[in-house]
Amino acid sequence: MSVGRSGRKAILLWGGWLLASLALAAWLGMSLLDKEASKTAFLPGAMTHGHHQIELQCSACHDDGFDSQKVLQDACVNCHGEQLSDARDAHPKSKFTDPRNADRLANVDARYCVSCHLEHRPELDVGMGVTLPMDMCVHCHQDIAEQRPSHEGMAFDTCASAGCHNYHDNQALYEDFLLAHADEPWLSETPRLTPRNLASRMQDADLLALMQAGGKPAADKTVPQHWDDNAHANAGVACTACHGEGDEWADKPAPLQCAQCHEPETEGFLQGRHGMRLALDLTPMTPSQSVLNMHVEASHRELTCISCHGAHDFGTQKAAVDSCLGCHNDEHSNEYLRSSHHRLWQAEKRGELPPGSGVTCATCHMPRETRGDDVLVQHNQSLTLRPVEKMIRPVCMQCHGLEFAIDALADPHLVENNFQGKPEQHVPSVDMAVERDKAREGKRGPY
Repeated sequence: MSVGRSGRKAILLWGGWLLASLALAAWLGMSLLDKEASKTAFLPGAMTHGHHQIELQCSACHDDGFDSQKVLQDACVNCHGEQLSDARDAHPKSKFTDPRNADRLANVDARYCVSCHLEHRPELDVGMGVTLPMDMCVHCHQDIAEQRPSHEGMAFDTCASAGCHNYHDNQALYEDFLLAHADEPWLSETPRLTPRNLASRMQDADLLALMQAGGKPAADKTVPQHWDDNAHANAGVACTACHGEGDEWADKPAPLQCAQCHEPETEGFLQGRHGMRLALDLTPMTPSQSVLNMHVEASHRELTCISCHGAHDFGTQKAAVDSCLGCHNDEHSNEYLRSSHHRLWQAEKRGELPPGSGVTCATCHMPRETRGDDVLVQHNQSLTLRPVEKMIRPVCMQCHGLEFAIDALADPHLVENNFQGKPEQHVPSVDMAVERDKAREGKRGPY
């Protein structure tokens, strides 16, 4: 039986379609199996800029097959649960599992993060790195004006205005705190940071044994020229503490080798956008993957500890400003060099001001934290970015009064030009708290 021309054409078309389908299936299959391959083709929608770096690692949020709410909830809590606990979450899950609040769940099931925060829905992103419905507060607080006349006539989305309320981290905005700091001047008498005490923490016997490892480096290795006067050399840290001994010598130690001595700092780094890919066993982030403006020449630099601190010249002064501006090319970053904060930093470096008086990129974006007797630098540079009010207590109030800090952070122009000048608008949060306190016959809060 012979096949006509039209039949042969049909066979070729079907054969071509089959080969193309097999090739596509093979490519999709390989993309799923390859950790570093792009998973964009599988995404039902774009990721928010809080998570877009890890879209390669679907398993960070998803289990095999179709996920239940519990699977997604566990994924959220695994990454963000500690931060919520540290922030004394104003709306914890326990509030909504309380039978007295059961009626609230009819509007928004606030037991689950995904009730408000959805991925792959970029049209709901309100600029904080997550999706967020702007009317979420009104579902439970529609009668707020009955309790607080000052809120009469406010729009449904007013709650989300900078300086008013935060759903989770309300530590700088709750009423008693506002009252306690209502009369503060815009600038404190001694605007200065608490000194770090890393050296005292490094007196731990196990750490000293590790730093002063007795092994010898590989025979063909020489001491780098710029090693002699750096912090590690002055502290007696041996080359082998980072590189290993003899045959185990590694010219380029693993990206997280620093964690052996700097565990809290590394933990913070892995939680922030600079290190979140490393936390999921992906390749280090590069500036080309950022949604912010970056210097083109920095596009392919890999972000690890030594990206900012250097492999052998561990100067914290360089890491505090120059390392940041070596990548970041947005208006806020560039305007820093023209700001009063930068002038204070220059004066401190010249010895004209005491240590801790200057303000660097790291001062605000990597604030110092007191944990017991230790004063550490928080290396999660994303921790206080959104909502901006998270920066008030650990950063702004080290030097400024609460009311000024609220106003400054609520002024988008002031944020953009790196705080050159005074706020152009006033947020009445403190005023409302004071007026309400007076209406209660001047009875102050527990502070």
